[in-house]
Amino acid sequence: MQYFTDTEKHIDLKEVNRAIETAFADHGRGEVQMPPKLYVTLPEGDFRTMPAYLPSLSLAGVKVVNVHPGNPSRGLPTVMALTVILDIATGVPVAILNATKLTDMRTGAAGAVAAKYLSPKKEVVLGLIGTGRQAEAQYQAISHELDIREIKCWSRNSLNAEKFARAITVHDVRSVSVEKACDCDLLVTTTPSRAPIVRSEWVQEGTHINAIGADAPGKQELDPLLLKRGIVFVDDMAQAVHSGEINVPISQGIFSPQEIAGTLGEVVIGMKQRKSQDQITIFDSTGLAIQDLAIAAIAMRNRRSIDLPFP
Repeated sequence: MQYFTDTEKHIDLKEVNRAIETAFADHGRGEVQMPPKLYVTLPEGDFRTMPAYLPSLSLAGVKVVNVHPGNPSRGLPTVMALTVILDIATGVPVAILNATKLTDMRTGAAGAVAAKYLSPKKEVVLGLIGTGRQAEAQYQAISHELDIREIKCWSRNSLNAEKFARAITVHDVRSVSVEKACDCDLLVTTTPSRAPIVRSEWVQEGTHINAIGADAPGKQELDPLLLKRGIVFVDDMAQAVHSGEINVPISQGIFSPQEIAGTLGEVVIGMKQRKSQDQITIFDSTGLAIQDLAIAAIAMRNRRSIDLPFP
């Protein structure tokens, strides 16, 4: 068995985007095995287990990932992860990957794939609600799929937003109010909020939204009226209903699973699409285990590893 570390330093984001796009296509065709992620609630956060089998890559495995919103105050990442890859013939563990940064990258790639297929414009003003690691990952991945004309960013902590804006030198970036950040072509939300931040009246017709932050029961970032105004695509039906952006509106009877337009995989393979240029589209991302296998395949090809004999 091999332990892979620091592989993300040698990964091409364009390659990640294409690998994640292919994994979503496999999902859209029903060619994967992936039960919904399992949550264990802890006093200050949670951890999830995410198993999957991706036949197209002959990969099977499981990721264990935590989400602890208070970690930055401790000098730790909010999200940390470990992926174990199994031999599909024998079940022998063949690799362990430090998947913390890989998780950021594969989530960013999912947003980029959604933007590629659902944004009505190829040159966009990008609005960012939240300016943490995932906001950076979304920006980096999306920049390989669309031309970004301008970036408006907002954070509950204005100092964080200003720091984020200063760190990006290749685009025009401004720290603005949350309302102004929503006045854009492509809106990305990456906060751990449990109450809506983005109000429906702030979002113009034709906007595409990547709703990334709501990835556990009780979380939501969007005004439920936005879900009713637009059309919602999810990464996975079962996970989205349980723990995506739509989970709270469904529990409150505001939105129903029958209103989901389809999955991103179905969009990628051409079964579903946005219906008009003026329509608001929403991608509800919960994070899929097949994304972890797809990026693990890239990481393992870099071969930066340490041998750990097993059994």
